[in-house]
Formats: sequence, structure tokens, C-alpha cells
Amino acid sequence: MPGASSGGLRVHLVNIWRLVIKELRSIRADPVMLVLVVYAFTIAVVSVSTGASTEARNLAVGFVDEDHSQLSRHLQSALLPPIFQPPVVIPASAINSEMNHERLVFVVEIPPKFQSDLQAGRSATVQVNVDATAMAQAGIGAGYLQSIIQQEVANVLGRRDMRPSLPVNVVVHTRFNPNLDTSWFTSVMQVINAITMLTLILSGAALIREREQGTIEHLLVMPLVPAEIMLSKIFANGFVILVAAGLSLVFVVQWWLNVPIAGSVMLFLAGAALYAVTVAALGIMLGTLATTMGQFGLLAIPVMVVMQLLSGSNTPMESMPVWLQYLMRTISPTPHFVAFAQAVLYRGAGLSIVWGNVVAVAAIGAVYFAYSLYRFRKAIFES
Repeated sequence: MPGASSGGLRVHLVNIWRLVIKELRSIRADPVMLVLVVYAFTIAVVSVSTGASTEARNLAVGFVDEDHSQLSRHLQSALLPPIFQPPVVIPASAINSEMNHERLVFVVEIPPKFQSDLQAGRSATVQVNVDATAMAQAGIGAGYLQSIIQQEVANVLGRRDMRPSLPVNVVVHTRFNPNLDTSWFTSVMQVINAITMLTLILSGAALIREREQGTIEHLLVMPLVPAEIMLSKIFANGFVILVAAGLSLVFVVQWWLNVPIAGSVMLFLAGAALYAVTVAALGIMLGTLATTMGQFGLLAIPVMVVMQLLSGSNTPMESMPVWLQYLMRTISPTPHFVAFAQAVLYRGAGLSIVWGNVVAVAAIGAVYFAYSLYRFRKAIFES
């Protein structure tokens, strides 16, 4: 009996291996899908990381100097790249025109007798005009300008009492991303989003393609069981995605974007493999609900949007309503995988720390796989 069971297992493994090879050949024969995979893990990662930044960088500043003093010149020279562009000196009458035409985000206006008033102990006002249509940059940039003006005034006048004196000296240590560079965050999150999107699309499309081309009938007459066919599609498509994700982390994220990876890439890929199995099972389930590629697309798009937007990869989970947090952590593996990836890649966490997220992904994946297998039998073998 043990020999018979081991022999049966060997037959199943051989069948799965041959079906995986068939699936990989189908993917290789689809140039559009291959281009999509390459684009998602290269150009998309770079463009999102470098083109969708909300940081204060290269901000256009106008400078109205009605004092022409040593202090006003110091203030002008203190506005330096990379946060600010070299200040553009303009007259006060041009402020509205320059900002209305969106040529300047900030205009710093130094009033007459600014330095002399401060030296005489009188109060003086610096006006900073802000184009708040660029909301994120305006808020951050205005804070930088206020800090620079206060520091330069104190340095030139030799006065340290211009800054508020507090009984507590707050020292901030920024960990994991000392320069607060958004590309360190968005690049890795884009890789995770690509894993989710492509695994869902490739696995579901593989089933739809079999049905549209009529090759599913060839599989039905072979000595195969539904689990073998389903596992082969999951393993083949998951393998392609994992290889692309690993190469993207090493060559695009680390080498091209110079984003440091603190933890183990192999541990991340191991967790990503489990996550890919879960998402692929979901993709096959959607494939059993659709009969054409168009219907599958209409089903997959809202599922992907919800999984990505409510995963914690774009906004913190803590900012969502409590009931929604519990719901997403119960029905979706993505919040657990995002937490796992952030802990491993950003903070260098080991398996002893992230095992809870791995177990959660495995539990949700088991439910998805069981239901998908049920749907797969019903849609394919009982039709």
C-alpha cells in the first residue's frame, strides 16, 4: 500500500510537471503578455518611483527684495537646490502675474527697512505667497521656507533668542529611510502591485485561453485530475512572476533606483511564492465565472483595485475605518503580504517576526484554493 501511494504521488507530480512545461510554452508564445510582464517590473516601477513623488523638490521661488540689505541677500542665497530652484528676482507688481501663470510656487517678499527694523528691536514681517493648488509641495515647502528664514535671520543678527525656547529638546531619529525619500517606498510597493496584478491576470487568462481556443477538451480526454491542471497553471504563472519580481528587486530597485534592501530577498521571494499561489487561485476562480477574456477583465479590474487600494501599500491601514481593516485582513491576502514585505525589505525582519503574516496568507490561500478547485471542477468537468 505505501508503494502504491508513493507511485500515485509520483504520477501526479509528473503530470503537473509536464503541464507546467506546457503552460510555460504558452506564455512564451504570447509576446504581448511577455511585454506586459517586462514593462510592469521595469518601466512601471521606475516611472512610479521617480515620476509620482510628493516630495518638495525643485520648487520655483520668486524673490521680492525691497530692502536690498545684507540680510535679504543672505535669505536669497539660502534657497538652494535640490529643494528650491535658484530664486527669480521679481518686482512686487509681478507677483500676481507670475503666480497666475503658474511660473512660481512661492514668492518671498522682503519689506523695506527689514534689517534695520530687526536690528533696532522692532518687529518685521516677511510675506510668503504660496500657490496651494500644488497642495503637498506647498505645505512642505512653506515649512522649509519658514525654517530657513528663521535660521538665516538668527545667524546674521547673531541672536539665538529668535527661536522659541522649549523646556524639552526633541531629537528626531529617522529610521529605515533617513532622507524621507518616497522612491524607497513607492518602488517596492510597485513591485508588490505588479505581483498582484500580473498573477491575477496571467492565471485567469490561462484558463480563459484554454476555453476560447478549445484546447481544454484535449485535457479532458487525458488521465488528469482537476487539481493537476489547476496547480500547473498556478505554478507556471507564479514562477514567471517570481522570476520577474526577483530580477526587478535586484536590477531595477537596488541597482537602477539605488534603493537599499535591508532584508533577505530570498525570504521575500518565499513569501511572495505563497502569496502568488493565493492570488493565482483567486484569478482561476474569476476565470471560472467568466466565459470570455472581456468578461474576465471586467471582473478582475475592480478586484485588483480594491486589493491594491485597501492593502496598506498606498495609505496606512490604520487610516481606514476599523471595520474595513478587519474585513480586508479577513478576505484579502494583500494587507498581510504588504506588511510582510515592508518588514522584510525595509526593516530586515526575519521569519520569527513575520511568521504571523505568512500564516494569514496561507490560511486565506487555502480557502481560495479549495473554492477555486470546486469552481474549476464544476465549470470545466461538469459542463
